Amino acid sequence: MLKQTFCHISGIGYASEQRLWSKGVTTWENLAEHSRLITRMSDGEVRGILEQSQAALADDPLFFSDRLKRSDGWRLFPHFRQSSAYLDIETTGLGHDSEITTIALYDGREVRTYVNGRNLDDFLDDIEQYRVIITYNGISFDIPVIEHYFRTRLDQAQIDLRYVLARLGCRGGLKGCEKQMGINRGMLDGIDGFFAVLLWREYERYCSEAALETLLAYNVEDTVNLERLMVEAYNRNVDRTPFASELGLPFPERPRTAYQPDPEIMARTSFPGAFNNEG
Repeated sequence: MLKQTFCHISGIGYASEQRLWSKGVTTWENLAEHSRLITRMSDGEVRGILEQSQAALADDPLFFSDRLKRSDGWRLFPHFRQSSAYLDIETTGLGHDSEITTIALYDGREVRTYVNGRNLDDFLDDIEQYRVIITYNGISFDIPVIEHYFRTRLDQAQIDLRYVLARLGCRGGLKGCEKQMGINRGMLDGIDGFFAVLLWREYERYCSEAALETLLAYNVEDTVNLERLMVEAYNRNVDRTPFASELGLPFPERPRTAYQPDPEIMARTSFPGAFNNEG
C-alpha cells in the first residue's frame, strides 16, 4: 500500500489523495509523471520526495511513520511485515514507573516470552532484530514503560492499533476491539489487566508456576491477537481504497503457544479475596 500512498507528502491530504486515485494516478511512478497535478509543490520537490520514498522502502519505516498520521500506520504493514514484531507487556501497575513482570513478543512466526527475575534483560537484544513494533496503546503505555524500566530508547517505527482501529470506529480497549472483530479468547475471555497483577502476586508469594504460566498465557494471548487485529484493520482500510482486490491480505492462522491457563488459578482470580492479602 505504500507505493499507492501519497498522503505522507506535505500538502497532500486524504481528499487530494482520493482525487489523484480517481484520475488514475495510483502509484509513485504515476505521480512523478503527473506532478503538475500537485499545485502546492514544484515538479522538482515532488520528484525529490518520491525518490526519498523509494529509497526508504529498503529499510527505513520511520521515514513513513514520521510523515503519516498515527491512524495511517496500517499503510506500512505489508511492506515491513517481515521485520515487524507484536509486543505486549504486563506490569505491577498503570504508571510509567511500574515494574514490568512479563513481556510477550511475536513476529508472526515465533512467540518469545520474558519474565522478571529470569530472562527479562534478553528482551533488549531480541527487539533490536525488528524495524517496526506493533502494539495496542503502546505509544502511550508499553513503550514508555519499557524505556523507563530499561533506561533505553526504542527507535523502531511504531504501529499503534489503538489509533488505527479508532479510525474504523472500533474502540473500547484491546479486548473490546477483539470482540468487535470477532476474536474469541476462550478460557481467557473476560479477563483484564487486574488479573495479571493478581497472578504475579501469586507467583511471587508462593512460587506458583501455575500462576506464572497462566500469566504468560494471558500475555501471549494479548500479543498474538495483535496480528489478527492488524490484518483485519489493514483489510478494512484497504477496502476503502480502489486497491481492495489486489492488496487484501489473508487472515493469519493462530500460532501454537507453549502456555495454557490453569483452570484452578482462573477460578481463584474470579474471587480476589481468595489470595492472601498483605496486612
